[in-house]
Amino acid sequence: MNDLETSHDAAVPRWYAIQCKGGESFRASEHLDNQGFEIFHPVLEVQKKRRGKLEWVCEPLFPYYLFIRLDRLASNWRPIRSTRGVLKIVSFGDQPLPVDDALIETLRRHASVARDASANVYFRAGEKVEITEGPFKDLSAVFDTHRGDARAIVLLDLLQRQQRLEMPISHLCRRE
Repeated sequence: MNDLETSHDAAVPRWYAIQCKGGESFRASEHLDNQGFEIFHPVLEVQKKRRGKLEWVCEPLFPYYLFIRLDRLASNWRPIRSTRGVLKIVSFGDQPLPVDDALIETLRRHASVARDASANVYFRAGEKVEITEGPFKDLSAVFDTHRGDARAIVLLDLLQRQQRLEMPISHLCRRE
């Protein structure tokens, strides 16, 4: 009966972590998906400043890892190791280490929450910023709020008073 329970457990699909080569988790995910594997590759949408503009970009939540659902009996594990972007299946000794289903469900729940496109996550109210372009270049200010996707309101000390100025978000950078 113990052997029967073991073979039944082996037939239940489980999630496993795949370690990817540096910067190739998207490539590994695409190639594994093309081979018909069930993949979960959690990503975050973050704002990055590129060429002077803020853009939303997708970055992996775990830069070198993704998850794959396999069962020990029916799944063909062999092509995984030779898939482009894959380094190895995370194992303990020579046994692949399953990932808790509850962890994957939690990650999926949080990944499905859509970002608010009007929310500015690059700067926070009260954060010190430096103006990088325009007539106020190199002056320090305090980020107040955003105005749409591309404009910001900052508080700048001018003439012994705090002034509210509107400018492109791309003209601001974090003050270190």
